Amino acid sequence: MSQDQIDILKRALEREKQARKAAEKILEEKSRELYQTSQKLEHLLDEKSSQLQGVFENIVDAYVVMDLNGDVLKFNEAAARLFGYDIEQEPVNVIKLIYKEDYEYAMVSYMELQSKGFFKDYEARVYTKSGEVKWVHINASIVYNRDKTPIAAQGIVRDITEQKIAAESLLRSESRLASLIVNLDSAVLLEDENRKIVLTNKKFCDVFNIPVDPDQLKGQDCSGAAEQSKTLFEDEDNFVNRINEVLEKRQTVLGDELVMKNGKILERDFVPIIKDGIYRGHLWTYRDITLQKNYSQSLEKQKQKYSSIIANMNLGLVEVNNDDEILMVNQSFLEISGYTEEELIGKKGGQLFSIDDGKTISEENLKRQKGESNSYELKVKNKHGDVRYWLISGAPNYNLNGEVIGSIGIHLDITDLKSLEYQKEKLLQKLEKSNDELQEYAHIVSHDLKSPLRSIDALVSWLREDNKEKLDAASLQNLDLIQTTLEKMEQLISDVLNYSSVSADNSENAEVDIESLVADLLKILYIPEHINVTIHNALPKVMGDQIKLQQVFQNLISNAVKFNDKDNGLIEIDVADEGKYYRFSIKDNGIGIEPQFHDKVFKIFHSLKKSKDSSGIGLSIVKKIVNLHQGKIWLESELGSGTIFYFTLKK
Repeated sequence: MSQDQIDILKRALEREKQARKAAEKILEEKSRELYQTSQKLEHLLDEKSSQLQGVFENIVDAYVVMDLNGDVLKFNEAAARLFGYDIEQEPVNVIKLIYKEDYEYAMVSYMELQSKGFFKDYEARVYTKSGEVKWVHINASIVYNRDKTPIAAQGIVRDITEQKIAAESLLRSESRLASLIVNLDSAVLLEDENRKIVLTNKKFCDVFNIPVDPDQLKGQDCSGAAEQSKTLFEDEDNFVNRINEVLEKRQTVLGDELVMKNGKILERDFVPIIKDGIYRGHLWTYRDITLQKNYSQSLEKQKQKYSSIIANMNLGLVEVNNDDEILMVNQSFLEISGYTEEELIGKKGGQLFSIDDGKTISEENLKRQKGESNSYELKVKNKHGDVRYWLISGAPNYNLNGEVIGSIGIHLDITDLKSLEYQKEKLLQKLEKSNDELQEYAHIVSHDLKSPLRSIDALVSWLREDNKEKLDAASLQNLDLIQTTLEKMEQLISDVLNYSSVSADNSENAEVDIESLVADLLKILYIPEHINVTIHNALPKVMGDQIKLQQVFQNLISNAVKFNDKDNGLIEIDVADEGKYYRFSIKDNGIGIEPQFHDKVFKIFHSLKKSKDSSGIGLSIVKKIVNLHQGKIWLESELGSGTIFYFTLKK
């Protein structure tokens, strides 16, 4: 809305206010005259009806009379048109007319009417009979009888809906304009035809280092502003000359670029304001495009940089559209495919390379159109017909509107790696076969070794039984030593077999409840009465081989019992959470181990205390099982003070 339109509206509003005041003055004088001469409302109406009838019926605004309960007694013609009711046909109470959100305000105004005898400038919304909402302005007063007792109320009601809408529209327009200028990211200067400032904003003051509020600049003459500001710009003379040139031509200029001495780059626009063919002034705008300019330059440098990288990297790069037509390739892809760029551009990659008739590539392209990225292997034929294997990492390619327009793939020739992988699989199969044969051989050897031992043991038993009366004590003792040695040899053979078979078991790992496992072990292991076993924390569940883990706890608990020399033996089992691992500990107060032997105890056939029950393999088996479960085992001990075995198991 232009300033001229705003001025016209303001003048029309002022004339309407003056006319309204004149009408209200007439009505107030007549009401006062009626009051002074009345002795009761009925006589007043009879005597003055003819005199006021013309005023009431011909007044521009609505006139309403109601009793003190709000029931309408009289509507003039304007009131009937405004509210849409014929009170001769249907009774109306003013409560029915009040807009629900304005009800509280209406009640407050009514209380003011009762206490003061009048109210002025009441503005609120009302309902018409048709349900339409209108804005009204009301001046009202109480009607008294000759005893000065209030008997009714009267009011002049003016429809101000159009003025209200116009005023709100004007306020919104002015508010939007002010808000736009104040918050605009561009520096704005509006000058009239005499180069006087009409409007500017804080951004303009900031750009030109003007240390005052923008409102203080209104009316200032800008004729010498260019000379005052030219020191801010690198080319001072050009800044002044260009402004004079633009003002002289009075034509729209867009995108003038200005470089300031502080490094900022501004873009300036000039827009002349012409109304009815008459020049009314002009608008200057200055935008800071420093970041945009620097970004464009940086983007160009990055483009050149990555273009060089893409062209020379050892990974093949291919860009295709949604129809799998090749749009761009780099040098590395030309080398791994054997084709030239001219032979590839516009061709469909799936038809050109894929051995499976493009089925895999078609499936992958559908994923790209859904916005999915992934990597996959593809068996292809190059230009020479050689079968090759490519590892492809594909991602969707988007346009500026976020729409998928194709895909980009990075290609790595992994044919040699696939060959090595095949050889590795063959070696693993061969190794697995060798392990099976070795395991079978170990069982055979174990059986062959144990058979003669059992035969010797039987012969010694027979010899003892047949000659027990003939042999002296020394001979019988020697026979006992032979049997003990035979038993130890058989145990040693069994332990060696157990050690060799630890890693040969291919059972799949499963969830193992260590709490239940230890509880079951404590029921079957021999624990002397003088030894007390304590579990400090709830033992967790882990993934592993239950039989092997049972061997670990069984060996460590048995050793803690076997090598405990205290009258009150203690064995403490505990666990701690260490992130990806659980750290278990088994502590005893037994004989302890000297520091120099802490590592040796885990070596095969190494036992610190020689006995017929110990082969020196138990802890070696424990270590091997823990290692197979991606854990580690160690101990802390002092001679005579007991031992703590620690080991970790992956969760």
